[in-house]
Amino acid sequence: MIKGEKMNWGKFDLKSTKAKVVIVGVLLIAIIIIIISIAVSCSSKKDVNRDDSVFVENIIETEAETQTQKLAVDPHLNQSRSKLTGLWVPSATVNNSPVAVMYSNVFDAMPQSSIGSADIVFESLVEGGITRLCAVFENCTTLEKIGPVRSCRTYYLLFAKEFEATYVHFGYSDYAEEFLQMKIMHSLDGMVYCNFYRTTDRVAPHNAYTSWSGIMGSVASKGYPTVYPDNYQQPLTFNNDEKKDLTISNGQTCLEFYPGYVYNKPYFIYNEKDKQYYRYQFDGSQIDAETGQQLKYKNILVKYVTGEYWPNGTPNYIVTGTGKGLYITDGKAVAVTWKNSSEYGPTKYYDEEGKEIILNQGKTWICQIEATSASAVKILDTIQ
Repeated sequence: MIKGEKMNWGKFDLKSTKAKVVIVGVLLIAIIIIIISIAVSCSSKKDVNRDDSVFVENIIETEAETQTQKLAVDPHLNQSRSKLTGLWVPSATVNNSPVAVMYSNVFDAMPQSSIGSADIVFESLVEGGITRLCAVFENCTTLEKIGPVRSCRTYYLLFAKEFEATYVHFGYSDYAEEFLQMKIMHSLDGMVYCNFYRTTDRVAPHNAYTSWSGIMGSVASKGYPTVYPDNYQQPLTFNNDEKKDLTISNGQTCLEFYPGYVYNKPYFIYNEKDKQYYRYQFDGSQIDAETGQQLKYKNILVKYVTGEYWPNGTPNYIVTGTGKGLYITDGKAVAVTWKNSSEYGPTKYYDEEGKEIILNQGKTWICQIEATSASAVKILDTIQ
């Protein structure tokens, strides 16, 4: 280049067609590079999200496999033995204290509602030769109709106390009032609390019912405990072998059992297929009105008691001390001795060697019978 000579820009004029083409090409290349970068970025994000999803799915599958493996090793994981039946129940609810409900048991009250859901049923005479039932329930949260509910007698209340149950009744005899007022009894009277209702299909007093939610509402309003106390002593002890029942080796064959109550004339018939005793009364099957199913029980316990009657005809049974009894299961019956050292403590049953009776797993029916009755004398003479 010679100094003072002007450069010739004519060969690369921005206004020329060639220059325009070059500029457009450069811009297109830049746009393509940006698009590719965005696409790669989005693809990477999709891959990350897909990888995260797979990772979460793998965790869930691993946890499920671990749970399955644990159940294979221990099929009763997170379960415990019920204090009422010896059967497996959720560990989260095993310490929930039960509810004991007084049932009418006259002909006009048949069939009763939800009684088939009870784990233990206690039967005894009241006035006039009729019986009433005290049904003990464990965590029956879905029950909407329980009853018909009738009034309290002292020995039913004491029976409920053995299981630290909330005692549900509709009225009471004068002789039970003193016990009902005790704070340790945790009673709920349908004549005082509103969580009862009457149906229109029956006449009073056979149409008073309650529900599980109604009972729990009253329990909450009264501030009653809903779990067993720390010092709770379980009345019944059960066989822990779920594959094999304990058999009565030295007992008498018992395929039918008649307690001897004269009004409802109840009896039990043993079914060898399912090893349960089916309940009958009033010349027919005793059924649950809500399910239509006949009542049946794995165990039958009999407690023979003595006592006198109050002037109005209410029995005044002696339920503490010791006396004779029966244990019936799997088609066999054996004589036992019952003992209870406290009005508020559990009744225990012992064999002839003084060892506590171990019940088979399942529901239990308990009959309290006057020891001087003709049926009691006959049965005890036969069984011993």
